[in-house]
Amino acid sequence: MKSFYITTAIDYVNGSPHLGHAYEKVLTDVIARFRRLMGDNVYFLTGVDEHGQKVQQSAQARGIAPQQFADEVSAEFRALLPQLNISNDDFIRTTDERHKRVVRQLLQQLFDKGEIYLAEYKGFYSTRQEQFLQEKDRQADGSWPEIFGEVTEITESNYFFKLRQYQDWLVDFLTKHEDFIFPRYRQKQVLEFLKDPLNDLCISRPRERLEWGIPLPFDENYVTYVWFDALVNYYSAVADRGRWPADCHVIGKDILVPPHAVYWPIMLQALGLPLPKSILVHGWWTVNGVKMSKSTGNFIVPADYAGEFGVDALRYFLIREMNVGQDSDFTRAQFLVRYNSELANNLGNLVNRTLNMTTRFGAGMVPAAGPAGEAEQELQALWEKTRGEVIPLCEGFQFHTGLDKTFAFITATNAYIEKRAPWKLGKSAAPEDQALLRTSLATMAEALRLGVALLQAVMPATAEKINAVLGYTPGKVWSEELTWGTKLTGAKVAEALVLFPRPAPAQK
Repeated sequence: MKSFYITTAIDYVNGSPHLGHAYEKVLTDVIARFRRLMGDNVYFLTGVDEHGQKVQQSAQARGIAPQQFADEVSAEFRALLPQLNISNDDFIRTTDERHKRVVRQLLQQLFDKGEIYLAEYKGFYSTRQEQFLQEKDRQADGSWPEIFGEVTEITESNYFFKLRQYQDWLVDFLTKHEDFIFPRYRQKQVLEFLKDPLNDLCISRPRERLEWGIPLPFDENYVTYVWFDALVNYYSAVADRGRWPADCHVIGKDILVPPHAVYWPIMLQALGLPLPKSILVHGWWTVNGVKMSKSTGNFIVPADYAGEFGVDALRYFLIREMNVGQDSDFTRAQFLVRYNSELANNLGNLVNRTLNMTTRFGAGMVPAAGPAGEAEQELQALWEKTRGEVIPLCEGFQFHTGLDKTFAFITATNAYIEKRAPWKLGKSAAPEDQALLRTSLATMAEALRLGVALLQAVMPATAEKINAVLGYTPGKVWSEELTWGTKLTGAKVAEALVLFPRPAPAQK
């Protein structure tokens, strides 16, 4: 089995989970589940980033210890995973001893190699972003962008990592590895960023200013700066498992440059460790066309939608609505359009028509199909085309298009039912009509089974429910499940299944 190691970004525990966190988890889970279906030995990591000045300040404001604050918020992020049916293999916290031990080991290695030095720094500092700023970060009028929050001028001694000396190497690496970052235009943005000279990276904070962090192994008076701590999680989680390098880091566009596309590759290169094989960069969600904001009430609580409509309906919408890499907008109206038209009226309708007619005209048992007529041949040909298109699309992270083509096949199956009209054939005593009835019932069931197989990574619970009511247990080799055949012949089906009930009308 091919090993496939995939990670999400680790979430900072200074706030509760929101729609963006949910999307990244679901997207990564869909990739992980798809790779498992393809036969890979998958290891899926997610987790939380718990150190830093903002956590320390938030804990102080509440009069509790930073560890207690981190424990409480980390529990919220961990609770989100089962709510979204996420199949992660590991959950790492940067306060884990396994993580802190590896961070200190790597820092000591770099210090021993002369890659880290002590120097005095005078300049501007953003507490909100926990980073030092340069004049080029100012706006045209001399002010600081709102993203940096309060900016203060400080002078202090700190440890620096020799980032600058690796700039040419990184440019060369990115130029030679055009597929390192997906989508490709994001890689071009990184190369554009690297046209300006890099500064060496400050990797510490004095403990007199920041106590909540991992102490440097070579100077206990300092703690590790957030990125030199957080980024290491991808390696520390699997350092003793033989899983490194990662096959794919899934991150949001806001942390591509410089953390994941500059700091992380250079850190690994300096340590003599392999680089991750790829970085997938997804876009942002707006809500009703506007940036999400809890203060204005313009935000989505993922668990609310999962509770109201079912987790798979939320997973489906997130993956169907967003083209990976682009931004997208979440509105309740658009959610309901997809829920009603695609899930309830299309997939749900196909499930219940299949169960109902098999119960009425086949005594609840899928019959053997006779020779395929023109309508059956057309549907089987469409399946071959759909299967041949969807798998490469999923391999290229184009899940939204894969879902579009899968649902076009489901639509065609419903159209096939209208054409064959089993309810009419069932009223006829003619042997040829009864034979065609058996063929149509078998064709409906087989087409449903196959369509569900393509939905399995995105809607795992729904796929499991449909297979159960079809009286079918899929085999272990997914590729063998994608061949049109007679796997359902003789299967005993349930009488009905309500997958996507109509939502309650909005309260006036």
